[in-house]
Amino acid sequence: MQTYPPQERFYEEEEEQDVHLRDYLLILRKRKSILFTLFGLVFLTTIILTYSATPIYTSSVEVLIERNRGASGLESTSYYSYDPDFLETQSTIVRSAKVARRVVDSLKLASTYRGYFLEEKKAEPSFFNNIGTAISESLGSLLASVKKLSEDSTSQGTGGALVVSEPMRDEDIIAAMIQGRLVVTPLKNTKIINISYSDRSPAIAKLVADAVARAYLDELLDMKLATSRYALQWMTAKAQEERNKLEASEKAMQEYMRANDLVTIENKLAIYPQRLSEFSSQLSRIQTERQNLEGILRQVEVAGKNVAQLENIPTFTDSAVLKGVREALFKARQNIGDLSKKYGEKHPLMIKANDELTELLNQQQSEVNRVIAATRNAHDLARSQEKKLEEQLAATKNELLNLNEKFIQYSIMKRDVDANRVVYEALTANIKKEGVTEQSQSVNVWVLKDAYLPGAPSKPNKRRNLILGLVLGLMAGVGCAFLIEYLDNTIKSDKDFESRYGITVLGTVEKLREKGKKIESYIVQKPLSPIAESYRLVRSGLLLSSPEQPPKTILVSSMGQGEGKTTTSINIARVFSQNGKKVLIIDCDLRRPRVHTVFSMQNDKGLSNYLSGTMQENIIHKVAGEELFVITAGPIPPNPSDLVGSKRLRSLIEKMREHFDFILVDSPPVQLVTDSLALSHLVDGTVIVVKAGVTTYDMVQSGLKKLRDVQCRILGVVLNGVGKHHGGGYYYSGYSSYYAKDDTPS
Repeated sequence: MQTYPPQERFYEEEEEQDVHLRDYLLILRKRKSILFTLFGLVFLTTIILTYSATPIYTSSVEVLIERNRGASGLESTSYYSYDPDFLETQSTIVRSAKVARRVVDSLKLASTYRGYFLEEKKAEPSFFNNIGTAISESLGSLLASVKKLSEDSTSQGTGGALVVSEPMRDEDIIAAMIQGRLVVTPLKNTKIINISYSDRSPAIAKLVADAVARAYLDELLDMKLATSRYALQWMTAKAQEERNKLEASEKAMQEYMRANDLVTIENKLAIYPQRLSEFSSQLSRIQTERQNLEGILRQVEVAGKNVAQLENIPTFTDSAVLKGVREALFKARQNIGDLSKKYGEKHPLMIKANDELTELLNQQQSEVNRVIAATRNAHDLARSQEKKLEEQLAATKNELLNLNEKFIQYSIMKRDVDANRVVYEALTANIKKEGVTEQSQSVNVWVLKDAYLPGAPSKPNKRRNLILGLVLGLMAGVGCAFLIEYLDNTIKSDKDFESRYGITVLGTVEKLREKGKKIESYIVQKPLSPIAESYRLVRSGLLLSSPEQPPKTILVSSMGQGEGKTTTSINIARVFSQNGKKVLIIDCDLRRPRVHTVFSMQNDKGLSNYLSGTMQENIIHKVAGEELFVITAGPIPPNPSDLVGSKRLRSLIEKMREHFDFILVDSPPVQLVTDSLALSHLVDGTVIVVKAGVTTYDMVQSGLKKLRDVQCRILGVVLNGVGKHHGGGYYYSGYSSYYAKDDTPS
């Protein structure tokens, strides 16, 4: 990820927040050639196509379409209370192939007007129409080839049977042409559709438009009749099927009733619950009685032979015989007590009284035994009755369950019969209803406006096409201009450069536009020109680039070839010399030297001879008429990098510092060779020359990284070759006009 120093981010944020309309206007001005070229091409093409196109006439019919709410067969009218797709469906029917074929048949277009439709393409000699025809034929042949391949693959997949498609008949070709020219438009918020047909003949347009409306109505009638016939056939067959099902279900239910004797099933279903209730009541009563008797027998078993305890049992207490015996025993014991006071035990009266008591006790025991036996018999009887009632209750429940199962099955069969009867009766009623409404129309159609004979062509709309051509041409030009500007990765302005890299731009030099002039001598010929002033600004920037004293030895380099580093070195040296300074230019570009060419000097002896030790004499040349001195590069050596990195060059520069105010070193481009990196350590600072619209950000980024890796001191950047469209257009425009007055001879 690319990072910037703090001041660089500040400039970038400031630029993002300060985008003006003039920035976009400058882009358009810069790319005006592309803009006007595309605009002219699009607009010219629109004009040619518009005025060479065949006039097309359009005739239309307006038709009101409503659904007939009462003309529904099996459908429910409430279903169609809202149908947003109704008109769109009807419009599709109007555009269908069947309606077009009806038009062809009704107007006899395949016979009467065959030559008009099938020979129509021959009547279009336009160049653009021929191009369109050629493209269409090419696409048609391509589609035919694809279709043939698909048919071959299909035939192979179906057992190898060869399927050959028949050629289209004239009727089908003309019908397809009518379909392609037919336009159906539903009118918004109405039930009206507009049927339009376009043709190069106004009479044919009117004729076909009227015929389409009639053919649409005929097609609706045929669709209704076909639907009704199919519905009747289907419902008749379905009714017969449902009738057979109804009869079969009725027979099955009858046989089931006969087999299970279900005639009185409802009466039985009413009796059995009552019988179950009675049996349940009796069983409860018998069970209660049995449980009471069991309780009495348990008390008898507990009492054993103890008559006194037995008499406390309710059953014995309630016995009238035992009650009488108890009273007799009470009296007998009372009588024995009275007699025992008068007589002894052997007295006849006492013996008699004891005999009577014994007899009563025997009677009491006999009655107790009888009551116990009777209780046991009653318990056994109750138990027997309980078992019998349980058996009767279980049998009644089983009979009721069986009867319920039979009734459920009977109900199921009865429901089937009822359902089959309902379906059969509904189908029978719908068959009668469909037969009555067979001739009715489900869609009502009224022609509100017949087709008219068009007096003027509808296509091409010249005014609209020209306006559209203007708009599209302008949009294409502007869009292409902005696209190219977006894809352009070159440096465009000093503000743009400083915002990205945070390096000071010492000055911008306008591109020289005067033919026959050389920029190396331009500032001498026109010292008051904007270009000369630009180099003076660069000079001022260099003088102010150091806080204590200005740099005395300056390396001038560029990122790539042809960016103006040599020109910049010479012109900076000249503006220094014009200020009364003694300036030396050293051409250290030992690979492609150019300084000697600018000053028309001999290059057979120069820096390379001195650095290689083959020459010791003075190699400094003075420029005539200027306080400017030059050390040319000399012959191109085989090892320029070794010579540039030698100690002799360092000592030469140090020696020249004593004799000159400023020394400018012209070096090779940074991206091509490493000479500039080695030379950067021999000078006070480096000036980088970049060319607007040529040097890319990638080149600058890579070059700056190399320079920073060797800790090169960068004094600033000179933006060379700036045009009026590179961001300084307004400044240079006014600047040029101002200096033009000074350059004008009086």
